Amino acid sequence: MVTDSKQFFLRLSELFDERRQKDHGSIYLTQKRMTYGEDVDVDSPEATIEAPFPDQNPSKPLPIIIRATNGNSKAKRDKKVKLSTIVEVDSLEGFYAKYAEVCKLGMSGLKKRDRSKAKEKLKKKKKQGGAAGAAANADVKKP
Repeated sequence: MVTDSKQFFLRLSELFDERRQKDHGSIYLTQKRMTYGEDVDVDSPEATIEAPFPDQNPSKPLPIIIRATNGNSKAKRDKKVKLSTIVEVDSLEGFYAKYAEVCKLGMSGLKKRDRSKAKEKLKKKKKQGGAAGAAANADVKKP
């Protein structure tokens, strides 16, 4: 559902709060620039010689679409929340300041990942690989 920025921030805050109350879950945040039907004919050879990627140099600044979803699967599709808003170029700076604030507040209750098991595996792998590598290098004679 496309909403204005204020409504988007309200709903995004609610989405973060909902996730925090359940003590688990994911929220996916994406952004990309919107494209319109440009007046550049991509198929013409002149267009490809002058600008091999005409979409990288648009004639006017393009707005950004920001999306957020709770990522529920097909089985829970009725509970899936989709949010999106379109931000014009002239209001990007203010939007990103508010966006960062809302995201920081929403992510404040996250638990730090336990990476100790992964570190142990990596150390074991390095020990095994390091010893084998040293033995292989000892067999090679320098001319």
